[in-house]
Amino acid sequence: SSTLVTAGVYLLIRFNMLLLDMVFLKILLMLSSLTMLMAGISANYEFDLKKIIALSTLSQLGLMMSILSMGLPDLAFFHLLTHAMFKALLFMCAGVIIHMMNEMQDIRYMGGLVYYVPLTSLCLNISNLALCGMPFLAGFYSKDLILDVFSMSNLNIMVYMLYYISTGLTVFYTIRLLFYLMINDYNLMVVYNLYDEDYIMLKSMFMLLLMSLIVGSSLSWMILQYPYMIFLPLSLKLMVIYVSLMGFLMGYMVSKMKIYSLNKFLLAYNL
Repeated sequence: SSTLVTAGVYLLIRFNMLLLDMVFLKILLMLSSLTMLMAGISANYEFDLKKIIALSTLSQLGLMMSILSMGLPDLAFFHLLTHAMFKALLFMCAGVIIHMMNEMQDIRYMGGLVYYVPLTSLCLNISNLALCGMPFLAGFYSKDLILDVFSMSNLNIMVYMLYYISTGLTVFYTIRLLFYLMINDYNLMVVYNLYDEDYIMLKSMFMLLLMSLIVGSSLSWMILQYPYMIFLPLSLKLMVIYVSLMGFLMGYMVSKMKIYSLNKFLLAYNL
């Protein structure tokens, strides 16, 4: 998903000199911004684990295509590489979890996974945070740079609002996934079918975890020929963090279960 789906984006990055001064770029900007928004919205209403991750991949593809349509192919390639790292890790964690759940993909059957598969949950959460653009992880460098260069451009307010709402929706469905998988109660499939962790998968998952920690800073040092000059007021510079915190708050308020969770009870059980 992280490499083969992005073949079209890679093709447009390679042939970007043919696309300069075309009307196609304006159409591409509109279509990719709407793709980001609609993939983010429909990931919030989805109960299938693989479908949520596929829709988040679609949202990031819309981000790559829209920054490509503004004539910045190196930023699109940079985001493609960093996104490949943490999204491959996310798909591996989701595959391990689905395989442990006896091939059940519905996230309503899962819950309390952090007590059963702690290392897989660690990899899942760190890759989800890198997807959200948590500062100094891999996704922060590419996504923050893209949004800063985008804030310096003179585009209209509609594309601007679409960008930032889609960035907030990314954090929204990530927090929803975290609540359904980690903080929620033990559910049907967890009690019956979860076994120990797959230590063969954990080797490659830890390699990808290390890559998704360090690949943002190292790639921004390696593949950008000159540093991008960002000249913004403080409110626009911090707008990415504002929008991420707003999405975190909204996802927390929407996902907060009004039941007394069993996990909170089991923490005090030894007393």
